[in-house]
Amino acid sequence: MIAVLIAAALGLLFSLVGTPFYIRFLVRRGYGQFIRDDGPTSHHTKRGTPTMGGVVIILATLVAYFIAHLTTWSAPTASGFLVLFLMAGLGFVGFLDDFIKISKQRSLGLRSVPKLIGQAVVGITFAVLALQFPNSAFRRPASEKISFIRDTPIDLGFAGAIVGLILFVIWANLIVTAVSNGVNLTDGLDGLATGATVMVLGAYVLIGTWQSNQSCQLIAHAGQKCYEVRDPRDLALVAAAVMGAAFGFLWWNTSPAKIFMGDTGSLALGGTLAGLAILSRTELLLIVLGGLFVVITLSVIIQVGSFKMTGKRVFLMAPLQHHFELKGWAEVTIVVRFWIICGLFVALGLGMFYAEWVVGL
Repeated sequence: MIAVLIAAALGLLFSLVGTPFYIRFLVRRGYGQFIRDDGPTSHHTKRGTPTMGGVVIILATLVAYFIAHLTTWSAPTASGFLVLFLMAGLGFVGFLDDFIKISKQRSLGLRSVPKLIGQAVVGITFAVLALQFPNSAFRRPASEKISFIRDTPIDLGFAGAIVGLILFVIWANLIVTAVSNGVNLTDGLDGLATGATVMVLGAYVLIGTWQSNQSCQLIAHAGQKCYEVRDPRDLALVAAAVMGAAFGFLWWNTSPAKIFMGDTGSLALGGTLAGLAILSRTELLLIVLGGLFVVITLSVIIQVGSFKMTGKRVFLMAPLQHHFELKGWAEVTIVVRFWIICGLFVALGLGMFYAEWVVGL
């Protein structure tokens, strides 16, 4: 548990102190955000604000993770490396997207197809590796079974190893793409996606810690319920490091933002949540924990579907947060209220997680 606390504290410290230096670097290079002319007019004042702040979150997380292991003389795990790989890989795809926007001064970075290909390459690599590296108890980081609070009876490997691998890769990539793009869509107002992600990451710190204390590797009583998760304590450590880094970044990202995290940050944070859900065997629970991201994503799907089918828009603008902007809500009001909604979803998800354990005893 000490390593988890160290990772959170170091992630917070490195991000909080390092971000202003990074801001000055970006300002000198002229790397400012391009703002769409068809968006809310209040956003025009944000033109030129430094972006690609996700680089700080990623670096602070990596340094905090390894120092936490070094100071406690504990070895990193395959599960921890896999989540960090997914975070950094998707962050790199987002970095390319951000850099093209900045260098060409346009709102569109990578085209949709290259962007999806980049996400797929990282996601497929993660999924294939997640089914490798069995430990001494023959547990692998991921399972071919679809999970909710733990693995369910729905087994993607029912038809054999090859088919199971293919189905798992498809399933894992669906989760990775959906979550990373959900966080990306939420990142439209100062601090909104950052603060919401911090709450969900906090939930995964608690989930990983609880799973570690109730691990099947520790509980030897016959019939005692336990969790078949390979490295739950290290997953909690990763979640804590990212949470601390994102929380420190929020100091500079909250309204009025001194820096945006860009696609570099939103894709990286979304990938982190997806990786944590897959490796902690809580894939479907993430729908509840990240309910705010789901609602905002659905608003875009509804808006596009309605316009294509009827020619009419359901919202004044999508994603949902911009609808309320155009209705006259202040940006800070929207962010705080959406944070409250996110907190309620997180509380509900944690309640479901704990209730499953209590009811099953």
